[in-house]
Amino acid sequence: MAEQVAWTAMADGTREDYEFLSGLYEGHARACLTDSLFDLLARMEGPTLGYRVDRAEHSRQSATRALRNGEPDELVVAALFHDVGDVVAPHNHSAIAAEILAPYVSEETTWVIRHHGLFQGYYYFHHLGGDRDARDRYQESPFFERCAWFCQEYDQNCFDPDYDSLTDADFRPLVEAVFSRQSRLGADWELDQA
Repeated sequence: MAEQVAWTAMADGTREDYEFLSGLYEGHARACLTDSLFDLLARMEGPTLGYRVDRAEHSRQSATRALRNGEPDELVVAALFHDVGDVVAPHNHSAIAAEILAPYVSEETTWVIRHHGLFQGYYYFHHLGGDRDARDRYQESPFFERCAWFCQEYDQNCFDPDYDSLTDADFRPLVEAVFSRQSRLGADWELDQA
């Protein structure tokens, strides 16, 4: 049996206990992260929900377009996983995807993914009685244009059943490279979030 702490309440732990646990958790999380993300993507396969492709194909198409357009690796990976929050949080999927990516990508990429749902509304909110220009409240952001570009080039146009998207296996090396980066948020942030 693997070594374990002796206590049943966290208040009873020691520094040595938490150093031990942190090492085990970090190793496990790093080893499983890529597979867990691809599992989320696979959970989006199946029903098209009225679109011409399912959500997984939409995501692969988004990432394929970004890669073929020469975008940085982190944006390609972000494009691949920009909608994975749909699986567990359909009403705030953008925020969920952004938080998954945040430790490993730039502030700009995190912002783009966090706001892409609202920015995507430019293409359809007005058809449902909403404000297609709702994104304009963020015009002062230095990332506004990049998010609008992301939605124009890698989201609203990625529902083509005839597009030759790359496979998960094609993206795996990029995903592993991005998610093996040192967290940009640092240990203090991680401790604050626990």
